[in-house]
Amino acid sequence: MIGRLNHVGVAVPSIEEAKQTYRTLYGVPENDITETRELAAQGVKFAFVNVANSQIELIEPLGENSPIRKFLEKNPSGGQHHVCFEVVDIYAARDEMVRRGATVLNEPRIGAHGTPIIFVHPKNSNGVLIELMETPKGAH
Repeated sequence: MIGRLNHVGVAVPSIEEAKQTYRTLYGVPENDITETRELAAQGVKFAFVNVANSQIELIEPLGENSPIRKFLEKNPSGGQHHVCFEVVDIYAARDEMVRRGATVLNEPRIGAHGTPIIFVHPKNSNGVLIELMETPKGAH
């Protein structure tokens, strides 16, 4: 049911500092790191680090009510927040997850890639928050 790994989400206290780490420690070229953007509806700032076979999504809280803020209170240095897999149809994926007994944390909404996403509770996935995103049209 799940498709390719799209990205790993990493919560960070500062996207700019995290970008610098990927540039200087791991040698990621500047043009392989996107500009930082805001997704106000989800309370986050984000940027993507493009690597050969996937992406790393750097996410930073935007505002006091950001869901990332709680994560960073427990993990002040940041850390892996979620793993994102592509699916063909987000509504079919949501319905199938519910049918299989998973707790889906939200109705489909538009994510950072501009396509619908949902999250599946970590208790259903060995402690890992799973994001499912509809494969962008024309991708791959």
